[in-house]
Amino acid sequence: MNSGAPGKLAVGRVKYFGRHRGEVNSSAFSPNGQTLLTASDDGCVYGWETQSGRLLWKLGGHTGPVKFCRFSPDGRLFASTSCDCTIRLWDVARAKCLQVLKGHQRSVETVSFSPDSRQLASGGWDKRVMLWEVQSGQMLRLLLGHGDSVQSSDFSPSADCLATGSWDSTVRIWDLRAGTPKAFHHKLEGHSGNISCVCYSASGLLASGSWDKTIRIWKPQTASLLVQLKGHVTWVKSLAFSPNELWLVSAGYSRMVKVWDCNTGKCIETLKGILDVAHSCAFTPDGKLLVSGAAD
Repeated sequence: MNSGAPGKLAVGRVKYFGRHRGEVNSSAFSPNGQTLLTASDDGCVYGWETQSGRLLWKLGGHTGPVKFCRFSPDGRLFASTSCDCTIRLWDVARAKCLQVLKGHQRSVETVSFSPDSRQLASGGWDKRVMLWEVQSGQMLRLLLGHGDSVQSSDFSPSADCLATGSWDSTVRIWDLRAGTPKAFHHKLEGHSGNISCVCYSASGLLASGSWDKTIRIWKPQTASLLVQLKGHVTWVKSLAFSPNELWLVSAGYSRMVKVWDCNTGKCIETLKGILDVAHSCAFTPDGKLLVSGAAD
């Protein structure tokens, strides 16, 4: 999948960001790597200075646990989703909520920005995938087809497609260029459990994690399976490719985070410096740091 040599992964000092008053459900780095965003069951979104660990802001507004958070690729905005059925769009510079997007009928579990930061995709327990215009906050398209809760989403690097993972055990690849909202060109099947996370690599490979304790890496254009990764003892909660695509990191619903060699499919590191169940994982944009969020 990648012809470069994986090199050696060096695990250094672990830094803790520990002022949450509830489980950490999601984490995301800003595009410049200087800010870390975390979403908590306590109903707040936290912003941290990456290097010092200093708390920059703690933002309320959601009336339920915050399930997911993500920065826009241009670094100007971030989005958060909640059990309160809403998505909030925030201005990074002012740490201020700009818009509250309403349309989902149940908890919103996932959100993702298009590569140009102009569109937003969301999915949740109502089985719906919604595509929004960021500037106006208007819903552009409603994508229907999943038979159960939509738990994860990610735009392809070209922005032509959107991948969504569902508790119906399938990953759907939606063709955003198509004329009809119902059009999708691939349904990826093979997992024997709920799909909990999906993630594109920079070159367009797609990874999916499942309650079946496995990870699958796909070539979405042909719906072909490239490799299946086995080793987690519990369900896979979060995935992230390193920017150079040599490694894939995964957080399972256990006290460990695994790092995989994308060339061989072998687990090269199991990180156990976590105090409680690992909920999320993410690389910094330069690939030098890895963060995991936990139930502690």
